[in-house]
Amino acid sequence: MMRWLRAFLIVACVGLVSACNTITGGPLVRPGEPTGVLEISNGSRHTLTAVLISDCSAMSYGLNRLPSGVTIPPGRSYRFTVSAGCWDVDAGLAYGTTLHEARFRTQVRQGRLTRHIIRG
Repeated sequence: MMRWLRAFLIVACVGLVSACNTITGGPLVRPGEPTGVLEISNGSRHTLTAVLISDCSAMSYGLNRLPSGVTIPPGRSYRFTVSAGCWDVDAGLAYGTTLHEARFRTQVRQGRLTRHIIRG
């Protein structure tokens, strides 16, 4: 009986970890993997208030990766250190009651800077 309970708990824990990665988009830096830098530049005239970044295999774009209270004003940029590989990005330009988004898939190479300019 204890063996079945232990097996159930292990499966449940693995399921919870997988669900968290689905919701959050997964960690930006995966342990033991080489990293690169993803730069999001705001080439619009509106403030970028959210940047969602997720591993390409995740089921959603995840959560806002900008630190609390941080925005990207026009003409400025923000850099994220991420594991090298494929990333989905959803950058939000919010002004008034309208939200504009720029969604794209990108490859970040090991030790390199990958820059994307958001225009709105």
